[in-house]
Amino acid sequence: MASSTSPIGFFPAEQTKTTTTTTTTSTQEDMKNTDAVDSPLRSRTTTSTNPATAARRRTAINATSAKTSPNLCRSQSFGREIGHAASETYLITRLAFTLLRYLGVGRRWISRLLALGLYAMLLMPGFLQVLHQYFFSTQIRRSIVYGDQPRNRLDLYLPNNIDSPKPVIVFVTGGAWIIGYKGWGSLLGFQLAERDIIVTCIDYRNFPQGTISDMVEDVSRGISFICNNIANYGGDPNRIYLMGQSAGAHISSCVLLKQAIIESKGGPTSWSVSQIKAYFGLSGGITYVDALKRAGAKAELILYEGKTHTDLFIQDALRGGKEELFDYIVDYLHAGDTEALANDAMAPPRRRLCPEPLLKLAGLVSPF
Repeated sequence: MASSTSPIGFFPAEQTKTTTTTTTTSTQEDMKNTDAVDSPLRSRTTTSTNPATAARRRTAINATSAKTSPNLCRSQSFGREIGHAASETYLITRLAFTLLRYLGVGRRWISRLLALGLYAMLLMPGFLQVLHQYFFSTQIRRSIVYGDQPRNRLDLYLPNNIDSPKPVIVFVTGGAWIIGYKGWGSLLGFQLAERDIIVTCIDYRNFPQGTISDMVEDVSRGISFICNNIANYGGDPNRIYLMGQSAGAHISSCVLLKQAIIESKGGPTSWSVSQIKAYFGLSGGITYVDALKRAGAKAELILYEGKTHTDLFIQDALRGGKEELFDYIVDYLHAGDTEALANDAMAPPRRRLCPEPLLKLAGLVSPF
């Protein structure tokens, strides 16, 4: 009996015989009544003497292990993260709409923003082709610095053959005074460069980076740079034309008026209104022409029936072929140059860049 009990601890020799039977008996009794003793001896004895209890314990251990398995933990953690991200997205979206409402930007502005996104998606096949040409064409000189303010950069589109001084268009893009960018004029720049016309697209600060006065100042600096440097790029300083579209038409007209006022008062100038041969305002004010005529200026209003705010500048340019406004501008700039006019008459139609169904749908959803 003494060899089977393997007593724990140290017992005095004289007590061994009198306590052996008692220890064994009490130990067996304890094993029957207690399953939670945490020791190697208890585990071995319990396993050998009570299989049912051991099976229950293994089942409990397996269940606990399943609850704490790495895969299950990762799944639960991922679910919590998804829920947290969804709640944060909802909160930010709700706050953004609240802020827009406080700023006076209601459903009308939001719907027009969504329409602008859809408009851009429909015309994306054409935009991607123009974008590729913008970055890889050798006809363009990108981001020429003309001033020390942010975004005082311009792009220059050059004809393939500059064997003589070419007419120059200084183009100011639109964009609602908040998203104007020189790259918006790339399609016009490439197409006019094919007709031996140099095009320069001026970038300028947008709101809230700058006010209207800042935009006018930037464009005036860009015009000054062109008037004083275009001869170095093959342009004719005596044939410089100014063109603006939408918000760009407003800004460029303000530039001309401000410059005329400065010159009338004898103020210092780096360029003169007299250096601008003509001004084209695309999608500009109709009433503006009447005001110019009342002031004694020579002005002409041309209306194109059925055209939207962006048709003449974007959809028609992507459509390709022959187009009235484009031909009018080319003929006006080449007036008096018989060779250039003859080349224009023989020039192939402009290449289509976007399918007609997409162009028509874009015209229907246009927010402009």
